[in-house]
Amino acid sequence: MGIRSRRRSNHAEIPAALSLSAVVTLGAMLLPATPAAAAPHPWAPAPVNSCGETGFDPVNRQADPSGSTPQAPVTVKVPIPVPQIVTVQQFAPKPDQNRVDVDLPADPCASPCPDVRDTVAPTPPAAPGGGSASLPQVEVTTEAEPIPVVVPGGEPPEPQPAPADAPLQQAVPAPPAAAVAAPQVDSVELVNQVTGHGSINRTDTRWSVDGTDLGLMWESKPGQVAVVFGDTFGKGWKVGGAGTDTQDWRSNVIAYSSTKDLSQGLVLDDFVQNKRCHAAEILDSRKVKNFETTTIPTSGFAVGDRQYLTYMSVNRWSKIPGMWWTNLGGIAWSDDNGRTWTKSQWARWDNLFGLGRFQVATMVPHGDYVYMFGTPNGRLGTIGLARVPADHVLDKSSYQYWVNDAWVPADGANELLATPLISGTASELSVHFDAESNRWQLVYLDTVRQQIVLRTASDPQGTWTEPVALINTEDYPTAYGGFIHPWSTGKDLYFTISAWNSYNVYLMHAKLK
Repeated sequence: MGIRSRRRSNHAEIPAALSLSAVVTLGAMLLPATPAAAAPHPWAPAPVNSCGETGFDPVNRQADPSGSTPQAPVTVKVPIPVPQIVTVQQFAPKPDQNRVDVDLPADPCASPCPDVRDTVAPTPPAAPGGGSASLPQVEVTTEAEPIPVVVPGGEPPEPQPAPADAPLQQAVPAPPAAAVAAPQVDSVELVNQVTGHGSINRTDTRWSVDGTDLGLMWESKPGQVAVVFGDTFGKGWKVGGAGTDTQDWRSNVIAYSSTKDLSQGLVLDDFVQNKRCHAAEILDSRKVKNFETTTIPTSGFAVGDRQYLTYMSVNRWSKIPGMWWTNLGGIAWSDDNGRTWTKSQWARWDNLFGLGRFQVATMVPHGDYVYMFGTPNGRLGTIGLARVPADHVLDKSSYQYWVNDAWVPADGANELLATPLISGTASELSVHFDAESNRWQLVYLDTVRQQIVLRTASDPQGTWTEPVALINTEDYPTAYGGFIHPWSTGKDLYFTISAWNSYNVYLMHAKLK
């Protein structure tokens, strides 16, 4: 799958098809070996949904003793880049804002669009770490390396009025609060496969969502949770990570859920669709490598009746696993409950010289403010913190950054000077305020620990507890993400993870003491 097939693969997992450059460049730092003591779980058959469709199992298991489990081939791919001039119009085409509604049949196992989608089961992903003991095969391939050239053309976007000048701000002291007791994890279990073939939601036949990841969630209105997914692929997609070899590539899609009893799984009621049984792309992207490869949502939240999405405009994915380069981090809004979205021309953080601190942002409203937790592009950055009055979310000049134990105004280089919130690096943040325990919960992927971890604090600026493991890559070798369900509590933490080898989303349940 080229660069995309390694863009989010977990650092503890070395994919079967490796680029040599990924091995020799920062390999020791980004690809720590799975602990030698880690043992696969006993073999078990793949789960089957109520319609008899076989799904995916993200757990690291022993090979099928019958020998029927597909093993990952041992192949070292050596890509040879071939420069290719690509012309790109200055302005992007107008995004598709067509929306349709399709009622689901009463029978949950019936396809609502049999003329559009079939129910052919995909080939299951290869077993992690499998393969023959023989010497690996070396495959030399050519790989297009686009050189974008901007030319006049396209449709200029309608100009958006600039925010009013923000009043002069003064620094406000904000020292960290005293540390709280660290959370204790009693157990973590897989609840259900949320997306893809064999899931309880049957997203492939209902909405042409065969492969996808992330699963960011927020309460869009009372009794409803919005669920946003990243790069999404439909009919023609092959199991084994993201891939642009299918024409049905959408950078992101959105669904809704009203399930209260999460112990029974995360049930999706519907997706926003642009045609029958086809989830719509809600934030457009140019889909040109080295210009704008894709647009990935990073968090969502609601203030009143308006929905907001933070996103990153990805310039390109790196051959080094877990690294990528962004053009900017931005905010989009929707006034029709997420059916259509508009990217703000003003609320954006450009990645000048690759130094942007808020390229991958997570925003959470609380009280009079919306708090923004951000990291640079890639998985090796530190967490910065900012806040903005809830009625000025799209006014970048109204933001305050947490620098040296104070909220300082958004002028000069304060954005770049944001004090690291915790020691070490973090990526793919998810932040939730739990009213029951009066604690902030922070979940993220820790590449050094090879874990998805949890920290808690009484204030956004900390002091944050030491990390506690929720997911170990020895158990879920291709897992990444870790996005909290907004209806979680201080005792029951529900969160989604993605598995790279099956490239789908799963709901997890952590019982906390």
